Amino acid sequence: MSRIDPPSEEQLTPELKQGMAMAEAFMGFLPNSSVSMAHWPELAQTFAPFAANILGGGELDRSLKNMIAAVASNAAGCRYCSAHTTHQAHRAGGDAEKIAKVWEYQTSDLFTDAERAALDLALVGGQVPNGATDAHFDELKKHYSNKQIVEIVAVISLFGFLNRYNDTIGSELEEEPLNFAKETFAQRDWDG
Repeated sequence: MSRIDPPSEEQLTPELKQGMAMAEAFMGFLPNSSVSMAHWPELAQTFAPFAANILGGGELDRSLKNMIAAVASNAAGCRYCSAHTTHQAHRAGGDAEKIAKVWEYQTSDLFTDAERAALDLALVGGQVPNGATDAHFDELKKHYSNKQIVEIVAVISLFGFLNRYNDTIGSELEEEPLNFAKETFAQRDWDG
């Protein structure tokens, strides 16, 4: 349960409503984190395009970016973001079997060496303290350009913020990503 109430309709400026509509169109539902950010309009207005650029722009596949975010979020213990990002990987056209095995990427033959390198960095980068080493980057450089490596790090960093924001605020998981997580990861308890 969220630790703060959503803003009232009167608090939502036309710009905030437009930003929320953009978030809803991008994700397929209105995320509760976007709603709570509206209490600080400047944050909401700058965050939405920043996050959309990291997740929707660049050269890397959007599904891979969301799996990177899922692994980083899982490492940080943020179930809200873990559910969101696996759901978004699916919406971006990611392979359903691969998404269902994302927590087993290190041993599943569904993942390429390049994907494993990115997800390995997400795993250690999502932990506190951060466990990234030169060896992680040596492996990344076998598969990715410097720009693509920056994209990977930007995704991990974005979710460092979102994991802490959503866990601290207590953002309530919306029905659509919750149902996706329950169906895809039946072995995990998404109710508790």
